[in-house]
Amino acid sequence: MISYARLWETMKKRGVSQYALIKRYNISPAQITRLKRNESVSTHTIDTFCHILRCHVEDIMEFIDDYEDGDAL
Repeated sequence: MISYARLWETMKKRGVSQYALIKRYNISPAQITRLKRNESVSTHTIDTFCHILRCHVEDIMEFIDDYEDGDAL
């Protein structure tokens, strides 16, 4: 699973609110909702957040292995 928990931490450190993302950077509220739910988003969206927050991909997202040993996709 991809977790976007790091995004919210990075936003807090950078002083960027969800309101600012929507109003200043024209990020769709639907995109923010997808990220809150750890749903899939495009690499373009990740790139946009990296530019806005001036950070690296790993500051926004991380892979969490939630499959048990032997489980296949």
